[in-house]
Amino acid sequence: MRIQTWRNGLKKIRELLENPESNAIDFIDDFKLNLFSDEVFIFTPKGDLIQLPSMATALDFAFEIHSQVGLNCLGAKVNHRLVPLSYKLKNGDQVEIITSKKQKPSEDWLNYVVTAKAKSNIKTSLKEEKRKIGLEGKEYLMRKFKHIHLAWTNDNVQRLVHYFKLRNSFELYYNIGTGAMDKTEVLNGLKFFESTDKLGQGRNGTHKPTPAINGKKITPKNPDMVVIGEDTDLDYSFAKCCNAIPGDDIFGFITIGDGIKIHRTNCPNGIRLMSNYGYRIIRAKWATDQLKEIRTFPAGIKLIGIDSIGIVSNITDIISKELQVNIQSITVSSIAGAFEGSIILFIYDLSHLEKLIDKIKEIKGIDSVTRFHVEEALTGVVT
Repeated sequence: MRIQTWRNGLKKIRELLENPESNAIDFIDDFKLNLFSDEVFIFTPKGDLIQLPSMATALDFAFEIHSQVGLNCLGAKVNHRLVPLSYKLKNGDQVEIITSKKQKPSEDWLNYVVTAKAKSNIKTSLKEEKRKIGLEGKEYLMRKFKHIHLAWTNDNVQRLVHYFKLRNSFELYYNIGTGAMDKTEVLNGLKFFESTDKLGQGRNGTHKPTPAINGKKITPKNPDMVVIGEDTDLDYSFAKCCNAIPGDDIFGFITIGDGIKIHRTNCPNGIRLMSNYGYRIIRAKWATDQLKEIRTFPAGIKLIGIDSIGIVSNITDIISKELQVNIQSITVSSIAGAFEGSIILFIYDLSHLEKLIDKIKEIKGIDSVTRFHVEEALTGVVT
């Protein structure tokens, strides 16, 4: 029996090494665990004996039969009883694998298997699936670049990656392909860059050089969204502690070395600034409501209510489908029949947010909906 074990082990090594997508280091780690583990002996429905390491699961068994059987594994029956894929096999179990051509591996499967063969096949399949999804996202983005007459260059793609605060272009393509990043949000980003020249496009598709004075680069200004005092030509940025949106009462705070910061008048940090640094406060107001054409702003809402089946779906349907608002993130927790949720959205202005809040309050089971600061108030030395 021990000789047969080594023969089976060598057979598995050969199969895995023939797979060009296999990661050698991962394989060695997994194989060492299998090599020194105890074994269980399992029967197929036809009576064939299959040898697996101790703690092997029904999913391990499927991959042991054949790689494609494992990849299409939908379920398993052990001793004629339906069991989950994570079921740990025992000596003498008879296992029947149920497959479907539509079934594909998921990330969770890696938690269900212990054999090197199963892990290698799952990782390879997941990698290939991500590559296909990323390619679909890339093709979609290329079409949208072409649609708005924007040159498809690595520089422009990287600027879009930076705009969405992602790590690389593949993450951008993958998020678009999976739908994790709403396609409307992508279009809004492209239109915003196009209208404010943040992508640096010339009419012929070439990159415009960044202007400079005395050899120093000038940071491009925000579009004229805010009037500072009576001036529309002063540079400014929005304070992250309150993320003001059009319609909010706002003021400007003159920092040292970082220009003018725009705060909401009821921002906790802003109230402290007005109390202690009144001489550095400057009047500010929104310049136009035409920002709806090019810009959305992050805003957070907190929901409290009674938990029920479908309530989260009702909320997201109103936000995404009925009001066509993009969601950045959503967090929901339920305890003893009550639930709390926090949602960060991209909205146009205060009236847009208030309309959304009123609509959500109409959902049965919702007790309260309130706005919260997207980021906590800043503390420390004021600059």
